[in-house]
Amino acid sequence: MLSHAPAIRGRFAPSPTGPLHLGNARTALLAWLDVRSRGGTLAMRVEDLDGPRVRPGLEARILEELRWLGLDWDEGPDVGGAYGPYRQSERGGHHAGALDRLRDQGLAYPCFCSRAEIAQASQAPHASDEGPRYPGTCRGLTPAERADRAARRPPAWRFRVPDGPVPFRDGFHGECTFDVAATVGDFVVARADGVPAYQLAVVVDDAAMAVTDVLRGDDLLPSTSRQILLYRALGLPEPRFAHVPLVVGADGERLAKRHGALSVGELRERGVGAPAVVGLLASASGLAPPAARVMPADLVAGFRLDRVPREPARIEGGGWVSP
Repeated sequence: MLSHAPAIRGRFAPSPTGPLHLGNARTALLAWLDVRSRGGTLAMRVEDLDGPRVRPGLEARILEELRWLGLDWDEGPDVGGAYGPYRQSERGGHHAGALDRLRDQGLAYPCFCSRAEIAQASQAPHASDEGPRYPGTCRGLTPAERADRAARRPPAWRFRVPDGPVPFRDGFHGECTFDVAATVGDFVVARADGVPAYQLAVVVDDAAMAVTDVLRGDDLLPSTSRQILLYRALGLPEPRFAHVPLVVGADGERLAKRHGALSVGELRERGVGAPAVVGLLASASGLAPPAARVMPADLVAGFRLDRVPREPARIEGGGWVSP
């Protein structure tokens, strides 16, 4: 275990499964400003566990586009660092060790439920795709029943969720409470093919990388109580969380391809400059006036998280920004 970690350690963790859209870029900008304004260290971690959806070459493109926007990081897959490796797919030993600890404590049990449910649980969840509460089908199986089912299908592993609400303080939303047992139930921490689920991997990796502050989109706010349960079960320190509103299109829906040329790469190819893109993201976040042309470094001195509006940032498609 490394010692003398900086007081503030943040991270940004993109997934190379799709292009860098403005919503992702805006979260990266806020995470960068949150760390840089407090003199902290920023790590870049690529979350590439969802193998079938990972697209070759996309990691390099995302990192290059973030740099084009004026963002940088102190540690990452392209620059190294003391807390590597910085690709989640290369941290399997950390994930397996944590799963073993949960199993040894009786806090994880084998689950033989449908493959589709298990596959869904391995991805970073959103509020709209939580699915129904897991009813505990495999929670009370006897050793003989487990052996019988294991002979026909390898199990996934679920975390045994304790009863009661899980409160926490969010740096943006304030006091929050989610009753994981009542709303989600026992959740998957490892798929049947051995791939760790998002909830376990992100907890293990943030702790091993000494992350103290996590700023991310508020679509992940419901996940936080689950992750806190895992931090506590594994005896790991909990970071400070801040969940910021998402970026939406003119129709109020989360940004998607149908909103127009909304990826950073597409805007760049159209000749839109980085200061215009950053200015758009900053103005939508309450950090700059409309039509501003700025770079991230221009925003550090005056950055405060409480300046970010409470409502989602609205960015319209089509010709909403010019070169």
